[in-house]
Amino acid sequence: MKVGIIGTGGISNEHYKGYVAAGAEVAAIADISEAALAARSEQWRVARTFTDYNELLAETDIEAVSICTPNAYHHPATVAAARAGKHVLCEKPISLNLELAQEMIDVCREAGVILQIGHHMRSNGASYRAKGMIDAGVLGDLTYLRLRQAHDWTGDETVKPSFGSKANSGGGTLLDNGCHMFDLARYFAGDVSDLYARTATIKFDVEVEDTSVVSLQFASGALGSVENAWTATGWEEGFWLYGTKGSLEYSNRWEAPVLKHRFRESPGTTWGGTDLATYNFHTETNAQSNHGRHIANFLAAIRGERDVICTGEDGLEAVRLVLASYESADQNKPVTPKQAAHA
Repeated sequence: MKVGIIGTGGISNEHYKGYVAAGAEVAAIADISEAALAARSEQWRVARTFTDYNELLAETDIEAVSICTPNAYHHPATVAAARAGKHVLCEKPISLNLELAQEMIDVCREAGVILQIGHHMRSNGASYRAKGMIDAGVLGDLTYLRLRQAHDWTGDETVKPSFGSKANSGGGTLLDNGCHMFDLARYFAGDVSDLYARTATIKFDVEVEDTSVVSLQFASGALGSVENAWTATGWEEGFWLYGTKGSLEYSNRWEAPVLKHRFRESPGTTWGGTDLATYNFHTETNAQSNHGRHIANFLAAIRGERDVICTGEDGLEAVRLVLASYESADQNKPVTPKQAAHA
């Protein structure tokens, strides 16, 4: 399969590595920056380059594209790709506006092309195993979820304008990292009935928030929290799930990718001493990384080998929760997600 990549910023390299690992050919790339195009063309050894993505979409041998542009341009690029008959893997968030997100979904459906959103945590091995255990009733009824994704831009003192400018990004860490965690929250526990958010800009001189925490109540009655920051030290990503029959813990900060399952089946367990099962996951490579697995799932969906792991509708609901969180933080009160309509 020959694919194209639209937007050649940092995240595009994860898409490139994923396609190569999955056996697809990145045959064309597009970016408005000629310098960025030249650098990626040399790095990836891709000869066909375009400063206008519509010219890439006119290439008849390209079957699918990754949209890796800044957030504000996800909508027009996805709509153009669908109308050109290309399958689309759009980076998160799907859009900054729910109406535009719905149009992306509708146009892809009408064109008969796959639309997958880049919430790659669904393709994380630990997340996938946790979802299976939840659905099988291993944890009983979920009672509380804690989800966290945070970093510190590798220690940089500034944030790139594509992230720090609200016109380009639409939001800060709550959007950038939070949309992943909101999607994972829905993946594990279903719809959110209401939420309460706090945001702050503590470290960086930017127009958006660099720290946030959101309290969730799910339609099931379970509670949860989503924590995000650009003010952490190092990269942190994890989830902690608690149920009436057991709990699951996962963090990328442990020495190896391990999912810990605590439960009580053996006689004589104590307050602090439970049964413990661990699930070990392969050390990350291009093929086994979250992004790599997400790319492989996208290609498998195109071939009809599996359902889309993260649909446009899933992407829209993650954005709905982000927007509701901003509304809650602005008004300093709980909000029902359906009340928020646009950025």
